[in-house]
Amino acid sequence: MSGKLLIKALRALRVGHNSQWQVPAATTRVPVRHYASPPKRFYKKTSVLTSDGGYEVVLDHRKLKTPKGSPFVVRSEPLAIAVATEFDAQKEHIERSRMHLSALCFTAIDNPNHLTKLDMVNYLLNFIPTDTVLYQYDDEKALHELQCNEWDPVIDWFNQRFETNLQKTMNITPPQVSEEDKMKVAKHFQSYSLDTLHGFTFAVDTLKSIILTCAVIEQMLTVEKAVALARLEEEYQLKFWGRVEWAHDLSQQELQARLAAAVLFVHLNCSENLVKQKSIL
Repeated sequence: MSGKLLIKALRALRVGHNSQWQVPAATTRVPVRHYASPPKRFYKKTSVLTSDGGYEVVLDHRKLKTPKGSPFVVRSEPLAIAVATEFDAQKEHIERSRMHLSALCFTAIDNPNHLTKLDMVNYLLNFIPTDTVLYQYDDEKALHELQCNEWDPVIDWFNQRFETNLQKTMNITPPQVSEEDKMKVAKHFQSYSLDTLHGFTFAVDTLKSIILTCAVIEQMLTVEKAVALARLEEEYQLKFWGRVEWAHDLSQQELQARLAAAVLFVHLNCSENLVKQKSIL
């Protein structure tokens, strides 16, 4: 073997030997998770435009479109103004995750899952046997008294309002809901439009309770009170285990923002302030 080949072989052997005891540099690096940055605000002002029996939102001179590219058109002028206000409230970047009212309108217009009114009503009815306020706990006296004082009046109101007979349960067994009660509740939801039912669904998903949702929509409860009742057990446990202010407070405020958007969406879709033809004097 020539001298040059021998030197190269020894060098390769030495490098291979040392690499057995060295930790690769790639494994010592701390993984960094990269998130997509929110889009920058590209407009200076927002406005509302009337067109073809509806209302559109305009960003500068560009008409707002949905994620699927459909024109953003709603029948309620206050709803269009609210969406325009939501866009106008954005700062340097557009925080879509906090624009709940706009997201509700986009979902109602695009209907990405191609849901019918019957689909939406059945989805809401399936929440009744798993409603948060119908599951109470009698093994702990203080918690049970709190649930009775706070939840029972809302259950009684719901039964009186819809002429139902929903009963709470004290264990993990789902409460029995009669077909008659389901039909009464279904009849109520059938009276709303498909767009409005998206707002009900958003509220129910937020509170995990169809009873609390109906109570807050019909102004029997405020948004803050409905969220507090939905988080009743969590708040009770926090008294013993402590509260992480930045985490629990943020969660509570997020629920209130989501619910407020749903309530506003339902009421503005049901309001009389829809498109009105101007009379020529």
